[in-house]
Amino acid sequence: MNKIFHKTILGATALILFVGCKKQLDTFPYGSITDATAFETADRCLLALNGVYDAAQSSPYTDGSARGYPFGAASIEQSDMKGEDMINIQTFYQFTYQSSHNSASPNVVAHWSGIYTTINKANVGIDGFTKAGTNGVLTAAVSSQYVAECRFLRALSHHEALIHWARPYLDGNGNQVGIPWRDFPINSSDAVASILATPRMRVDSVYMKILEDLDFAEANLPATQTGATGISTYRATKAAAIALKMRIKLHKGDWAGVITEGAKLVPAGAGPYVSPIGNWRLTANPDGPFVDNASVESVFSIKNDQLDAPNQNASLPRMYSSSTVGGRGLVSISPIIWNNSGWLCDDKRRTLLYASGSNNAGTQSIFTTKYKKVTEQSDYAPHIRYAEILLTLAEAEARQGAGVNARAVDLLNAVRNRSLATPATQAYTIASFATKNALIAAILLERRIEFLAEGKRWPDIHRNAKDADFNVGGIPAKAANGTTGLAIMVCGGAYTPTQAAIPYTDYRFVWPISLTEVVQNPIITQNPNY
Repeated sequence: MNKIFHKTILGATALILFVGCKKQLDTFPYGSITDATAFETADRCLLALNGVYDAAQSSPYTDGSARGYPFGAASIEQSDMKGEDMINIQTFYQFTYQSSHNSASPNVVAHWSGIYTTINKANVGIDGFTKAGTNGVLTAAVSSQYVAECRFLRALSHHEALIHWARPYLDGNGNQVGIPWRDFPINSSDAVASILATPRMRVDSVYMKILEDLDFAEANLPATQTGATGISTYRATKAAAIALKMRIKLHKGDWAGVITEGAKLVPAGAGPYVSPIGNWRLTANPDGPFVDNASVESVFSIKNDQLDAPNQNASLPRMYSSSTVGGRGLVSISPIIWNNSGWLCDDKRRTLLYASGSNNAGTQSIFTTKYKKVTEQSDYAPHIRYAEILLTLAEAEARQGAGVNARAVDLLNAVRNRSLATPATQAYTIASFATKNALIAAILLERRIEFLAEGKRWPDIHRNAKDADFNVGGIPAKAANGTTGLAIMVCGGAYTPTQAAIPYTDYRFVWPISLTEVVQNPIITQNPNY
C-alpha cells in the first residue's frame, strides 16, 4: 500500500518540502522552495502550515532522530520526570529525574532547540501567510486562520520554555528574568543581528505577549477543524486558544481572568457540561479520551501516526508501557501518588488506565495504559482535554471566592464522579470541605490523579512554587531512580520517598539555557550557577 506524508522544514532562509512514499519511511526532497515562492499557491501555504505542526510534533534530536521534541512526546515525558508521581526505571531520563542537567545535556539542548525551531517556523509561516492574504493567494479569512494557528503554537512554545527555564510568575509577579521572545523569522542577516541584540525578556512581558497571541488566535480560529476522518483534534481551534488562555492565567494567579475565559467554554449551572464552542465535553468513562485519537474530550493534541511518530526512544506508548505488552518499561507509576489516601481504592482509573507489568529491569511495576498503540506508536500526545478546562475553572472559582465555593465543587465532581464506583455516596458536597483551602487541595490532587502520565505535574509544581499555601517546597522528594516492585504499591499504604527534595532556592529548580544558545548568542545570559 502506498502511503504519502509530508514533512516540512522551514529553515532560517528556506522552506523545504519533503515527501516520503511507499513502504519505507525514507524522506527525499522533491523540491527546494525559497521564501519568495513558498507561499505562492494555496496548496503550498497548506504544506507550510503542516510544516509548523510537524515541527511541534518532532523537531530533530541532537543526533538528528525524531524523538518527539518538543510536543510530540518529549514535553510530557520531561514534565513527568521532573515531578514525583512517575519513576524513571533505568538511566534514560536520569538527568531530568535527578535534576543533574548541565547546559550540554541532550534533553536540555534538544528541548530548547525544538521549542525555538517551532517558534521560528511559526514566525516564517505568520509572515508568509500574511503576505499570501495581501497578495490574494489566500482569502483574508484563511490567511488570518493560518496565522492564528501559528500564533497558537508560538504561544504554547514560549510557555513551555517559561516553565523549564524561568522562575514562576508568582515569584515577584513576573519580575524575574524570563526567556527570549521571538516574533519574527530568522531569515536574513538583519534578523540574525536583531536576535543577537535582544536579551531575555522578563517573565511578565513574555506572558503579556503570549496572551496577545492567544487573543488573536481566539478571534480568528474556527470552532472546529476537520480532518480525513472527521473532527480534527490536532489543529488549533477557538476552544483550544481559550483553554490555553485559561492555563496561562492560572499560572499568573489571575483567578478572575480564568473565570472570564472559562465562562466561554463551560455553561453556568450544574453539569453535565458541554462547551458552547466546539461541543467539547467529557467522555462517559475515564478511559474514553484514550480509546482513539479523536474523542469529544480531546480539545487539542499533537498528531502521531504509524508513518510519522517519535521513535522507540521517545514515543509515549513505548516509553510508558510495560515490557509485558511490548513497551520498553522505562517509566512507571510512583507509590507517592498510587498510595495517596485521597485517591480512592475503587476509583475506576486504577483499573481502566493502569496495569501491572514487567519493567525494563525485569521486575514488576505499575504502568499507564493510556497510550495503547505500542507497535504503531501512533497515540496522539494529549495537551488540552475538557477535563483540564473544568478543573482549571474549578480551581479559579475556589481561589477567587470566600469560603467553600459551590460551583467549584460541582466542577470538581464533574471530572471526579465519572471515575467513582458509587458517585451517589462518594461525590463531594460543600460539607466535605471545612475550609476553602481544603477544597483547593482536593482540586490540586484531582489534577494529579486525572492527568497522571500526561505531563501536567511539573507545570503545577512550577506555578505554585511561591504559593503561600500550596507550594511543595521546590522539586519534591521522589522514589529513587530505578525503584521497582509491586510490594511498595499499596492503595492507602505508607511510602517514604528516598530521593531527597531540592528546595526552590536551589539553582536546579530551573534548567540551564542550552549551550548551543549561549555560545552562539552571547547576549543570552545563562541561569545562575550553571
